[in-house]
Amino acid sequence: MEINVLILSAGRRVELVKCFQAARDRLKIKGSVVAADCSELAPALYFADERRIVPRISENDAYIRFIIEICEECKIKLVVPTIDTELILLSERKKEIEDKTGARVLISDQNVINICRNKTNTQKFLEEHHFGVPRMITDEEIQDGKVVYPVFIKPLDGSSSINAYRADTREELDAFREMIENYIIQDYMEGTEYTVDAFLDFESRLISVVPRIRIATRSGEIAKGKIVRDKEITDSVTRLLGILKPIGHITVQCMRTKKGIEYIEVNPRFGGGAPMSIMAGADSCENLYRLLRGEKLSFQDGYRDNITFLRFDSSIMLNEDMEYEGGHF
Repeated sequence: MEINVLILSAGRRVELVKCFQAARDRLKIKGSVVAADCSELAPALYFADERRIVPRISENDAYIRFIIEICEECKIKLVVPTIDTELILLSERKKEIEDKTGARVLISDQNVINICRNKTNTQKFLEEHHFGVPRMITDEEIQDGKVVYPVFIKPLDGSSSINAYRADTREELDAFREMIENYIIQDYMEGTEYTVDAFLDFESRLISVVPRIRIATRSGEIAKGKIVRDKEITDSVTRLLGILKPIGHITVQCMRTKKGIEYIEVNPRFGGGAPMSIMAGADSCENLYRLLRGEKLSFQDGYRDNITFLRFDSSIMLNEDMEYEGGHF
C-alpha cells in the first residue's frame, strides 16, 4: 500500500518532514512526503520528497483548489495542516477535499476548531467544564480602575505569541489595546509552563499524552524543553480532550501556578516542538501511518522521560536554479 502525505504551510518544519519520512521508512511503507508552501524560500520544501508552491491561505478558493489538485496528482492519503490560520478554512472545506480526493484531512470538527481558534471561546469552554484558567478581565473593569496589575493581553485569534504582552500599568495596557484590534485580557500567570503533546485517532480516542516543561521559547515557539511524567497534568489533559474530542496531534499549553493547573490555550495541530515528543517515543507520525493502513491503536505510555531537547537553526544553500545544493551541517 502506498501512503503519500501532504504537509501544508511547511515553512520551517524540517523536523516534522523528517519525522514523517523516518516513520514511513521504519514501517517499510511506500510513499512520499510532499511539502507545500506559498513561498519557494520555505526551508522544509527542500527536505521533502516532493514540493509544491500554493497560493496564500487568504486566497480561500484558490488555496483549496490547489490542495485538491495536489492530492489528485500525488495520490495523497493524508493532508496535514501546521499553522493556525489555515485551520478554520480547512475545517469548513474538509468534506469537499475528502469527497473529491479520497484523502483524509487531519483536522478536527468545525466546533472544535471554533473553540480553539477564538480565545474567548476557549476561555468559556474551559470555565464551563471547570478547568483552571486565568480570569478574563473586561473593559468595564479597566475603565473603573478595578484591575490588579500585571495583566496579559493577546489577540482573540492569535498565534506564536504575536502581539501578546504583559502590561504592568494602565498606561501600558491602553497602549497595547490601541495596537490590537480584537483582544482578550487575563490575569497574568506565574509558574512553570508546560506544553502537552497528545494524539487522538480519527474517532477521538486518546492514544498518547506527553507533558514537557518549556525551559525557553523564541518567538512563541519552544526552543528548549524537557519531557516529564506528570500524572496531575496528564489526567487533567486527558479529561479536557475527552470533552473536547479533537482528532490527530494536539498541542495543549498550561501552567502550574499557586492556584493549580491553569490552561493557556489548545492548538489542534502539530506544534513546532512536536518532534520532541515524537523522538521521545510518542510517535504521532507513525501512529498516523498505522491508522491509514487500517490498524487499531491502543493507549501508549512508553515514552522516555527526563530527557531534554535543544533546538537550533541551520542553513541550506540553493543554487542559481533554486535547487538544494548543500548545507544543513
